[in-house]
Amino acid sequence: MMKLENVVPWGRSFDEYVKMFDLTSDELKLNILDCGGGPSSFNAEMMQLGCNISGNITSCDPIYQFTVEEIQNRIQQTYSKIIAAVKETPENFVWQDITSPDELGEVRMVAMKKFLADLSQGISQKRYVKSELPNLPFTNGKFDLALCSHLLFTYSNILSADFHVDSIVEMRRVASEVRVFPLVTQFSGEISPHLEAVINQLTARGLQVEIRKVDYEFQKGGNQMLWVR
Repeated sequence: MMKLENVVPWGRSFDEYVKMFDLTSDELKLNILDCGGGPSSFNAEMMQLGCNISGNITSCDPIYQFTVEEIQNRIQQTYSKIIAAVKETPENFVWQDITSPDELGEVRMVAMKKFLADLSQGISQKRYVKSELPNLPFTNGKFDLALCSHLLFTYSNILSADFHVDSIVEMRRVASEVRVFPLVTQFSGEISPHLEAVINQLTARGLQVEIRKVDYEFQKGGNQMLWVR
């Protein structure tokens, strides 16, 4: 069972998702799964744009088993530690759209507050589902597109190559197309040591796999996604 004290909540915004995953306006109308969505505001902002975006969005993450208050408290406990770690290694980041660690904190907190405000209603509407890779509680082909941000490859130090393969295959089972971002490990800016083996195993299973450059780079070297279908 997941323990909340082991979780470091860190949410990204709708605008970042669009850039990270190179999402077009037409793709935003698709049936999308945000896998390992955590406290990102992508789901909440998609719903706010409902009059403009007619698609369906579902986020899944084991963190959704906890209450709004519990997650909010955990964010408060870890926020300053994350910012302090960024300030210790500013050379690992591209300070362009976000110009400083303090601004980074503000941007992330805005996204997480939008998530927290939406969570209770989203759970009742089944837009937030408690589940985790590599086993998803969805039927085959339920989604058009599955996204996975800052989980796979990011935590290559604790997640095995087999876990990566099983997770991507599972996302492909429930979605026609899978996109994973980024391909570098946390803080290092180095390509995940699992990437080559994962691509080889996915290709051997008959999947089409590409590495695609995207118009987003905050972590240095983190401007590519894995595209699988």
